[in-house]
Amino acid sequence: MNWAIIATWRMALEGVSAASELLKSGGSASDAVETAVKMVEDYPLYKSVGYGGLPNENCEVELDAAFMDGDTFSIGAVGGIKDFKNPVSIARKLSLERFNIFLVGNGAEEYAHKNGFERKNMLTDRAKRIYEKRIEEIKNKNLSPYDGHDTVGIVCLDINKHMAVATSTSGLFMKKRGRVGDSPIPGSGFYVDSLIGGAAATGLGEDIMKGCLSYEAVRLMENDIHPQDVAEKVIYEFSSKLIKKRGKAGAMSIVCLNNKGEWGVGTNVEFSFIFANEKIEPKVYLAYPKGSSTIYTEATKEWLDSYLKRISAPLD
Repeated sequence: MNWAIIATWRMALEGVSAASELLKSGGSASDAVETAVKMVEDYPLYKSVGYGGLPNENCEVELDAAFMDGDTFSIGAVGGIKDFKNPVSIARKLSLERFNIFLVGNGAEEYAHKNGFERKNMLTDRAKRIYEKRIEEIKNKNLSPYDGHDTVGIVCLDINKHMAVATSTSGLFMKKRGRVGDSPIPGSGFYVDSLIGGAAATGLGEDIMKGCLSYEAVRLMENDIHPQDVAEKVIYEFSSKLIKKRGKAGAMSIVCLNNKGEWGVGTNVEFSFIFANEKIEPKVYLAYPKGSSTIYTEATKEWLDSYLKRISAPLD
């Protein structure tokens, strides 16, 4: 049996590389997605996930994360958790519970403390400076406060046909305290069934959760529709529906993987993602909408170098 893993955004590259090594040696999909997401959470320059994630309007880092096992449908999720490292691991721990599997705010923090998870101030000096700069821009240039809502979402198939998915995000930059997007919500930000496939979404959570896009993608894959066709159908049909009903649609992207190892991507914006399997080493791809289709190409060295330069550039 072959293995495969797909993830949202360039920031997942190092994590997917580590997860791929685990999968090559027969490791489980559940361990692989947790390993990959934790690496994104731990890297301080990825400003939409974990340590270094951008804060809410009160300059507090509130994190959302989720985990789902495709064999058992076990789900764990946290929303608005503060001052704890690796919320994805807390979510996975919650997935082992029979009740109380989705905890938020103080309740999530109490659970994490009682179960020995590491406390950590997740607000970095860099993220605080970005927050202060945005406050100045809002005041002086009348700019919208909201920016940076990229979720890391990872779907994995291992050699034993077990599938799992995990997500993690700091959510919308300068969001209202207590705001939760689609990322930890089952069926919206993620869903997986080992007998069918899995999906993870990223973008404007307020719009993604209106369509339960990840569940819809898995439902369509059950009808033996190729994941690429599924991803495009889900994104473009729902974007069109939102435009008809509300006049606009926010940024939305989805990655899909079926239990055969076939994959697909749909997006209504420029979007980067990672894919790897037993034949393909982890690579970064760039996806773009073109009509009702999504086209993608392997990222160039120039794009990759520019990305690293941009995220590490000194702040003014």
